[in-house]
Amino acid sequence: MKIKFLIPIIAVAGMLLSACEYDNFTPPESTLSGKVVYQGKAVSVRNNGPVLELWQDGYPLRSPIVLSFNQDGTFAAKLFDGKYKLTRRGEAPWLQQSTDTIAITVNGNTAIDVPVTPYFNLSNETYTKSGNTITARFVVDKVVPTANVELVRLYLGKSILTDQVQREVRAEGNVAGLVFGGQNTIATDLPDNLKNLDYVFARLGIKSTVSGEYNYTQVQKISLK
Repeated sequence: MKIKFLIPIIAVAGMLLSACEYDNFTPPESTLSGKVVYQGKAVSVRNNGPVLELWQDGYPLRSPIVLSFNQDGTFAAKLFDGKYKLTRRGEAPWLQQSTDTIAITVNGNTAIDVPVTPYFNLSNETYTKSGNTITARFVVDKVVPTANVELVRLYLGKSILTDQVQREVRAEGNVAGLVFGGQNTIATDLPDNLKNLDYVFARLGIKSTVSGEYNYTQVQKISLK
């Protein structure tokens, strides 16, 4: 009878020991941070839109660590020190790289820039308010010669997280009339739910025909008073 009771006691002790080992697990303490860049400048994206993948060899269950972007093109992740391979996913507002893997050694806090080639680049954006109309002026450069524009849009929102998914206003630009390398404009009237605010957030986005994601400008705060 004593032997019969001894078996469950040993099992419980084993479970408690395993729980203690789990509690004593040391989490990663190093930080890998960086941004996607074109010509040295950060490429703005949709918050939690495009992603990067990190791979680490030498483990039985090999799966990627997914790095999501902030809307200003930055990212960060807690990792263990070691060697990683970073890949740029194709479903993004930039060209799929012919050599897609970047070798990274994480040793303490590590910062990197990830170069990309966007299909189009938006720059020199300005926003003006006249009455209840917001007008955006901007320059579009075609970076990939074979790329075609599907959509160019102006977004207005109550939140700094403003993009194709999160916004109060989406105004369409004239794709057929786009002037590459020259000034373009998109204007839109403020709806009733924005007219009485002190400010709104604005940004522009452009999408190629071969990508599901937009390349954006940085968000700007526009005073309405």
